[in-house]
Amino acid sequence: MPAALRPLPSTRFKTVKSIMALIFREMATTYGRSPGGYLWAILEPVAGTALLTFVFSLAFRSPPIGDSFPLFYATGLLPFMLYLDVSTKVSQAIQFSRPLLFYPTVTYFDAIAARFILNFITQIMVFFLVIAGIILFLDVQTIINFQAIVYSLAMAGALALGVGSINCFLISMFPMWIRIWAIFNRPMFIISCIFFVFESIPEPYRGILWYNPLVHIVGMMRRAFYPTYDAIYVSGAYVFSISGILFLIAFVFLNRYHRDILNN
Repeated sequence: MPAALRPLPSTRFKTVKSIMALIFREMATTYGRSPGGYLWAILEPVAGTALLTFVFSLAFRSPPIGDSFPLFYATGLLPFMLYLDVSTKVSQAIQFSRPLLFYPTVTYFDAIAARFILNFITQIMVFFLVIAGIILFLDVQTIINFQAIVYSLAMAGALALGVGSINCFLISMFPMWIRIWAIFNRPMFIISCIFFVFESIPEPYRGILWYNPLVHIVGMMRRAFYPTYDAIYVSGAYVFSISGILFLIAFVFLNRYHRDILNN
């Protein structure tokens, strides 16, 4: 490649430097300078899992898979919360870093990348801490498939980035979209197989439910902790394709309209 066409090392360094600066700013403002902010990030899924366990253990003798209510609901709730938290934070990236985007060294890509990296890593840490706590303190016996865990988390991260990026553009251009999306997104907690397994849904509803990408993410996570659960319906290609298309569309429009967004 001719030297004139190669990316300048100084340009790449400035991008990394901008992203790191935005990450540290995010840590200070979102989670605070004390461990309290991160503690809440852990307590929220723990409380959610505990509540689901309490409610459903009163109605059922055992969960749909295995014999541990906390593990069953945690394997559904945690990947869902990772998607929800990261996509929400990414969708607010331009609004959060708006004053800094007027500087030529900071771009909308830096803002989205910083919010995604920090919150994705945070949610992964929360996931492993909660799962480790359930297994150790509740003495849950299971065979863990770490490859399936990584695959599920990768799908959840990709979907969060794709959905968050397109929402980042839509919210920036049309502020009412945040209310519309909240209404549209609310049923996802119920129809993402957190409380049940995909195979328990009768046709034709099962075929419709398959198009919810979160069903595939939760199914892969359940496969990671339950060796007898095949989850043959899971399609990583489907989830990554949707994520990639949304991400590409978002950046085409952000690249076209980012100046209009900043000037509004």
